[in-house]
Amino acid sequence: QQAVKSAGGPTRIEKARIGLIQFQLSPPKPDMENQIIVNDYRQMDKILKEERTYLLNMAKKIKKAKCNVLLIQKSILRDAVNDLSLHFLYKLGILVVKDIERDEVEFICKSTGCKPIADIDSFTEDKLGSADLVEEVSSLGARYTRVSGVKLPNPATAPKTVSIVARGANPLILDEAERSLHDAMCVVRCLVKKRALLPGGGAGEMAVSNALAQAATTKAYPDSICWKAYADALEVVPVTLAENAGLNSIRVVTEMRARHAKGESNVGVSIKRGGVGVMGEEGKGGQPGGSASASAGEGVMQPLLVSTSAIELASETVKMILRIDDIALSR
Repeated sequence: QQAVKSAGGPTRIEKARIGLIQFQLSPPKPDMENQIIVNDYRQMDKILKEERTYLLNMAKKIKKAKCNVLLIQKSILRDAVNDLSLHFLYKLGILVVKDIERDEVEFICKSTGCKPIADIDSFTEDKLGSADLVEEVSSLGARYTRVSGVKLPNPATAPKTVSIVARGANPLILDEAERSLHDAMCVVRCLVKKRALLPGGGAGEMAVSNALAQAATTKAYPDSICWKAYADALEVVPVTLAENAGLNSIRVVTEMRARHAKGESNVGVSIKRGGVGVMGEEGKGGQPGGSASASAGEGVMQPLLVSTSAIELASETVKMILRIDDIALSR
């Protein structure tokens, strides 16, 4: 968000005291539709004087709480802040950032240590956040407000927030960059939660499928049918990868199944080879630890948590469906 400068307000505040309001700094609007008839200029002057007094009192209450950076939530009912309010806030030396989205309020409060304020009478100093510096900066034509040196109440346990600025030539490229960045951060998050990697390209799913298919031969009917069906379901992952890569999915999955049966558990779908290949650590062979005779791995890995979460969620979904005894059709 950009700092509001239409009223000549400040764009840099040191030792900032940050407040976030969810009410409007504009003349109140009645709940019902009405018309006001003004007969002469004296009545008009009285209306304008009441408006100035109302807004000035609100600005003074904000300043009295020692707030010098004000974040204003976006309003759909009326203007969140008008020019007269901005003028009063500028005279009081308060930096204003308006049009904060509703879904960003919780994140901003956690990051800055402030609390959302829904009414001017509730605007007190204990609900403000603190930071060493709040300033508006410019980078490649884009302007945004940067908050640095945030002082949280419990710094040992409080989350630390870092912003990443993504740039793109147009909205489509920017959205793609945001999705790619989100995927990369999710991978890191998975590795932090569970520090383990699996060969990618569907190798992990095929290995589990092969193990379940072998175990199904030792089970009695009807358990063997369930085990075999679960094994077949896991093969959907390499089939989908092969189809998305434009490969012959039947040939690829058949070759993967045969090589996994021989103990090559690191074999997965390879786009580089146009078929199957070793997905293990780059430069090492197909088996854990690598071997000189085996082909070099392609370095395609994935977090273990991704596969385990997918299998757990899929299993829970199937269990929920199996608990359904009957379906009531309705129009």
